[in-house]
Parts: sequence; C-alpha cells; structure tokens
Amino acid sequence: MLEAKVAALLNRHLFDINNKKIVVGVSGGPDSLALLHYLWVQQEKKNLSIVVAHVDHMFRGQESLEDALFVKDYCEQKDIPFEMARINVPEIIKKTKKNAQLASRQARYDFFGEIMEKYGYNYLALGHHGDDQVETILMRMTRGSSSAARAGIPFMRPFATGYIFRPFLSLTKAELEEYCQQQNLVPRIDPSNKKSIYSRNRFRNEILPFLKAENQHVHEHFQRFSEELQNDEILLQELTVQRMNKVMKKKEKNKITIDIIPFLEMPISLQRRGIQLILNYLYKVIPVSLSALHIDHVLSLIRHHHPSGTLDFPDGLKVIRSYSLLCFDFEKSEPLTYYFEMMEPGVIELPNGGSVKMDVIDDKNNIIETKGNYALFPAEKIKLPITIRTRKMGDRMNLKGMSGTKKLKDIFIDSKIPIQDRDAWPVITDKNGCILWLPGIKKSAFEGINHSTSQYILLSYHK
Repeated sequence: MLEAKVAALLNRHLFDINNKKIVVGVSGGPDSLALLHYLWVQQEKKNLSIVVAHVDHMFRGQESLEDALFVKDYCEQKDIPFEMARINVPEIIKKTKKNAQLASRQARYDFFGEIMEKYGYNYLALGHHGDDQVETILMRMTRGSSSAARAGIPFMRPFATGYIFRPFLSLTKAELEEYCQQQNLVPRIDPSNKKSIYSRNRFRNEILPFLKAENQHVHEHFQRFSEELQNDEILLQELTVQRMNKVMKKKEKNKITIDIIPFLEMPISLQRRGIQLILNYLYKVIPVSLSALHIDHVLSLIRHHHPSGTLDFPDGLKVIRSYSLLCFDFEKSEPLTYYFEMMEPGVIELPNGGSVKMDVIDDKNNIIETKGNYALFPAEKIKLPITIRTRKMGDRMNLKGMSGTKKLKDIFIDSKIPIQDRDAWPVITDKNGCILWLPGIKKSAFEGINHSTSQYILLSYHK
C-alpha cells in the first residue's frame, strides 16, 4: 500500500527515482525511519546510492545521543554509510535569540547540505508526510503567509548542491507507523512532539484530529490544493518577474527602488507577488514576523493620496515612498552632511558624487545665456567665500522672479525631490549665508546679467 502511494506521487511529479544518489535525513522517529527503510528496500531494484545524515540538536542530553546511536546502529546493520553531527542548538539560541524550531532547522539543513557536497550527491530525501502538509498549510494561513508560502511543503525544491524531495507527502502519520510495525521497525519517539508549547504541536494535537474526524482523506485534499497552488504560482511568478524587470529603477544588494506608475498598471495579484519578490531578495531569510499584512501596508502606502511616507519593517528594512518612487532600503547610513568654501576659481568635489566649479568672468562679451546647471552672479553683489553645504533647519531662499522668501523644505516638495535625496542636495550661499542657488532646482534673485556690471561669478554643477 505504501509503495503504491509513493509510486503514484512520484509519477504525478514526473520524478524517476532510478539511479539517484540520495542523502537521507533521519532523526530516528517513525517518519524518517520508514523513509530510510523504504529507500533501502528499493536500493538494489532502483540502483540507488544512499547515505544517512543525522543531527543531534543536544536538547535532550543523553536521550538525544541515544537517538543518534540508534540510527547509527541501524545503518551499520544495513551497511548504509552514516554521518552525524552534534550541534549545540541551545547555545546557538542563547547567542542569536532565534526560536528553537528555526535554529534547529537551520543547523540541521546546513549539515545536510555539507553531506551532499561531501559525497557529491544531489538529492536530499526527507520524511514529511500528508499530516505535516495539513499542519503547515493551516499554520501559514493562520499566521498570514502570502503567495507560494500558503501552498505549504513542496514535493521538490532546489537545495544546496541539488534538490530536496519528499516522497511521503501522500501518506498519513498513521500509515507510516503501520509500515514501521509491518517491517518490525521500532522507531525512537521524541517526547517534545507532545508538548503544546510548540504551535505545530497544537495544530497536530487539536486541529488535525477534528479534520480527520470530518474526512479521513483530508490530507489528500490538502496535498491536491498544495500542488495546484504551486503550479499556478510558477506561472504567476514568471509573469511577475517579467513585469517587475520593467518597473525596477535600481537594484542593489541592500536596496531596491521601483517606479510606482508602471507598477500600478500591473494586476493586483502580480503587485503582491512583486513586493514579495523584493522582500525575498533583500531579506535572504524571511523573518517569522513578516506576513501578508506587511504587503498590504506597502500597497496602502503606494495608493495613499499623500506623496511621501515611510514604513518600518522587521530587522531594520525601511520602505520609503517619495512621489513616484518606492524604495526598499536596508542601509542604515547617517544623513550625509558637508561644508566647503571657495575664495577663488576652482572645483569642489562633493561627497554626493557631484562637483561645483567656480569661474570669474571679466569680459562681458564672454557672457553667454546660462541655464540648467549654471548660475551667473554680478561679482559686486556676492560676498566671498562662496559656501557649498547641505541644508539646515529653517533655510529660506529669495527666489528669482518672486517677492519674499520661501522655505527650502517647500521648494524641495514643489520640485518633487525624493525625500532620501534632500539631505545631500548642495545648497550654495555667500559669506552672509544668503542662499544663491539650489543647483538643478531654483536660482535666487541675485542671479542674472546686470548690464552695469563688468565682472561676474559663474557657478556650474555637474553630477
């Protein structure tokens, strides 16, 4: 019965087990011991090469060590290569503050990857079954996971130097226990599986029995749901990547910026997945506290009538909207500030990557119409030194063609300068602090040709 169900699952996923080189993750419990025995039975017929990998997480002292020795003894009896590691996960938890299940999983999978590389094997077999699938899907939906995560445990996914596959997803825990009895296997039982301090155990011990009482084949329906959702997700992910490549303005290791206008032209299902792709790229390992609700917050920020806003995400990620740009940024750099003075012609290189050049022009005939990143000032109206600095609280400017002064903050807003660019924008003043020019944005009332003046100061900005 078990063999037939496994064969049907493998066939459905077009997975040929013949001639595979497989690392088998074995804890010693019913699921993994059944998996090991099943593969061992298939070894000669399917020309399989298998090696067992076991991790003692050192939570239960001598008891967990005895689990390891049990698996080792089984492998010696069956002439199966055996690899184990004792990893002090309680100490890792103490140092990193990770939760126990996450720290254990990371330590275990890291070791599995090492064994795959050591032997040159490209498959890792794990004993997850149909009950695990039901629990996982319910937990993730309850927690608020999004997109592909809702589909639960995949039959196969890339891992380390190859792939993880799970041939028991069509079986229940009871079927695996029955298989162990039929094969005279006496697995080890981890008492922590009964403790309700773990959320999975609460789903396992309280929710799953209710569902099975309603329909004893519920695991099959959840597995079908998982596979259909994963297949749909493959197509949607491909479409999302195509569209996101057109809306991304900047992509760096810790920072991604997108153009909101074409992003909003995408279907909402692709928008959500596009945000998830960005989070996956930046986080590498998604925090447990991150959920679909965070994606809702990003969408609300994009659609809000206010042109700017900031969201604080777990582990220091900031999501910053500024007009038509949305920036996801892990950088924790301090605001860029600088201050330079110029008494004579020359060039100042600025920390923001730009430069300011000062020229003195004596011949009126050499004066040309200036615009863009150039500004011209009658020399007698300018008190040297020329100062190039970043903005200060309360900065105001007397604009060309206007009476009175205007706050720099309002000028930046009116000119739709992104929030993250304002602190590093060059502000050019004279000795008295009078703002002469905001390069690329506004010129002061002092700028321009005065026909009674013979000498001019020409400033130019390049970036």
